[in-house]
Amino acid sequence: MARTLRFILGDQLSEDISCLRGIEPDDIVLMCEVGEEATYVRHHKKKIAFLFSAMRHFAEELGDAGHTLDYVRFEACAGSFSDALRDAVQRHEPDRIVVTEASEWRVLEMQKTWAETLDIEVEIRPDDRFIATKEEFADWAKDRKELRMEFFYREMRRKTGYLMDANGGPEGGQWNYDKDNRDPLPDDVEVPKRPDFSVDKITTDVIDLVAKRFADHPGELEPFNYPVTRRQATYYLNWFIEEALPAFGSFQDAMKQGEPLLFHSHLSALINCGLLDPAECCEKAEAAWREGDVPLNATEGFIRQIIGWREYVRGVYWLKMPDYRDANALGAERDLPAFFWTGETQMNCLRQSITETLQNAYAHHIQRLMVIGNFALLAGFEPKQVQDWYLEIYHDAYDWVEMPNVVGMILHADGGVVASKPYAASGAYINRMSDYCGSCRYAVTKKNGPKACPFNYLYWNFLIENRDRFRDNHRLGMIYRTLDRMGNGKVDAVREDSDRFFRALSRGEV
Repeated sequence: MARTLRFILGDQLSEDISCLRGIEPDDIVLMCEVGEEATYVRHHKKKIAFLFSAMRHFAEELGDAGHTLDYVRFEACAGSFSDALRDAVQRHEPDRIVVTEASEWRVLEMQKTWAETLDIEVEIRPDDRFIATKEEFADWAKDRKELRMEFFYREMRRKTGYLMDANGGPEGGQWNYDKDNRDPLPDDVEVPKRPDFSVDKITTDVIDLVAKRFADHPGELEPFNYPVTRRQATYYLNWFIEEALPAFGSFQDAMKQGEPLLFHSHLSALINCGLLDPAECCEKAEAAWREGDVPLNATEGFIRQIIGWREYVRGVYWLKMPDYRDANALGAERDLPAFFWTGETQMNCLRQSITETLQNAYAHHIQRLMVIGNFALLAGFEPKQVQDWYLEIYHDAYDWVEMPNVVGMILHADGGVVASKPYAASGAYINRMSDYCGSCRYAVTKKNGPKACPFNYLYWNFLIENRDRFRDNHRLGMIYRTLDRMGNGKVDAVREDSDRFFRALSRGEV
């Protein structure tokens, strides 16, 4: 019988991963902490610690299940996946290699070379942890001028049966309850306390490694309190369904100082690395609704994030690669300011969101989109720099996740493939959805002048600079009519305030 080397990547930590199916007693499972993958961008220290710890725990579980492991730690690992695999082939002399296709285009292209470069049979199996295959998404996208998530989401609802009634329609009569999910957080709402997860020797060793070998990477490493095993991950999922999901729907767009998680699941990194299956997350949420424990708007909003948005951005990524990274439809060229790596800015909303990101390697979607992303859009930061920052800084970020979110949703750099309009907003939105503005040196009620909230004049400046591109956009028609009614004096003030701000930004004085 042929001896097989089964190569598991760091975001494939599932015992049901396709490359492990049909495993024989003589087969060897290879896992590697690859230097190139940890450093091709300067990943957040907590992101590296999370993945290395999760990988080591998963390898231990595979060993306990009776599989033969070849686990290569960072200190001994070659530079790339290809180097590590070549060394493993020399050690074990297998008859063939079985892998699950990589989630990132760059790594999949690498996998496609292995058969020729190593002179060995390589079977690349599909990653069937996703609900829609690449081919299904491509078929759905074919001949569509606009790829709107909402319509793809409805197809995923029909395919899975989640929240569908006996007649084949959506439960409650609506596909989407987003209009019920935009409440600001009242002062008297109590945020649930998150569970604590013990840090064992495996994680302690990883933390020590990261502190020593990745000292120049951004972010804080400790305290570390996050699931790193399948058991911990399922506990966290159950906790979320019981304690946080009931209020998640109404307050999913809210922001509060000192409460970076609020009612959000905080499960995305666990799903993306394989410790949780997206289907089990959806099924548990739906069961909680059917049992009357969770309102429909919360359950639908959570399921939409998984089978709607998550599946959608993955589909867009594979449909548009390899050129998608280079998209820059708005011609944005400014460099990211230094405070993106320090949080040291006088704009309190940005200071809160970036500081929490540096602390936790996490921020929820409104902080990412409507605070940090909105600022990046209005300021005209160069898309590749913004992509790299999101990839570096968030513990759930992989190319396929962050690229469509940044290029399409945040920066509108793809010219409208993902979003029908740019997600630009003034300070009024941030003020309505957070308590950030009350303790900011800038006044959200002021439209112009040195003390005015920069989001206010940058918003109009963005619309002025992109008038030719957006004035015929049906979703922006009213806004441009408002702009057209502005007197020359107001327009001039917007341009002057914006110029002054950008000069100060270049000096690190905002």
